Amino acid sequence: MTARLPSLNGLRAFEAAARHLSFTLAASELNVTQTAISHQIRRLEEELGIRLFVRQNRALQLTPEARDYLPGVRAAFNDLRLATDRLLRKEDDKVLTVSTLASLAAKWLLPRLTDFQEQHPGIDVRITTSTSLVDFQRDNVDAAIRYGRGQWPGLRADWLMADELFPVCSPSLLRGDKPLRCPEDLKSHMLLHTSNANSDDWRLWLTAAGQPVDIARQPGITFDMIFMTIQAAIDGIGVAMGRTSYVQDDIAKGRLVVPFKIALPADAGFYLVAPEGRRAAPKLAAFRDWMIAATRNKV
Repeated sequence: MTARLPSLNGLRAFEAAARHLSFTLAASELNVTQTAISHQIRRLEEELGIRLFVRQNRALQLTPEARDYLPGVRAAFNDLRLATDRLLRKEDDKVLTVSTLASLAAKWLLPRLTDFQEQHPGIDVRITTSTSLVDFQRDNVDAAIRYGRGQWPGLRADWLMADELFPVCSPSLLRGDKPLRCPEDLKSHMLLHTSNANSDDWRLWLTAAGQPVDIARQPGITFDMIFMTIQAAIDGIGVAMGRTSYVQDDIAKGRLVVPFKIALPADAGFYLVAPEGRRAAPKLAAFRDWMIAATRNKV
């Protein structure tokens, strides 16, 4: 006799609560109340005749039976998501949505994207920018360009490029009243900073250059996006800490110069990531091949 499947709503509540180990976070994800999550899981436990969660000191823990049950439930939902995704994308297989940082889009990707469109005129590329990580199960995104060490479970990560850190400035600063000849001359110049992920770049570089880190604390200007910092350097406002991917085009065109020979390797790099289940999609494969060629200076 075939066993009756338990409540789908109960399974969804169980999977979300088990992933977050929180009824509150599960309720937020599923857009229901915490009470609804509790009721759905209680009914599921009654259907199965098995206890799934244990509360300990305000913490939620899975029972041994639930830990054994969870991988199968999670795999089933993942299969449903992928099947639905394939179904809906049959009519949308020529639209490629890529998520990336606004700064990388402005300074590296967009200037090169015309080449991809010329090679693949049948693919409609849509760029979306965000400072947060893409949720491929929720967001309508095919691929993302992420900065890190390439270790994201469930995602294929193709290495694109690494960065080096080094100061950049307008050529005009080399010819001014206070020319930049050595790192110590930075004391006489406005330093341009980028907040968040790049906030420590100046300190790291100054340490590598044998300069006091106090130089990084002198009055300067801070921007929340690196492409704004780089534009301020191009405009001659001050000296910015550049990253290869953001400044290589401006250096090649003479808008920026590198006043010192000291460069500091970054500890991570950019990757093109996408769910393993979508890796063979023709539009994604075409974009992946093009991106890898572009970062190897073949485009």
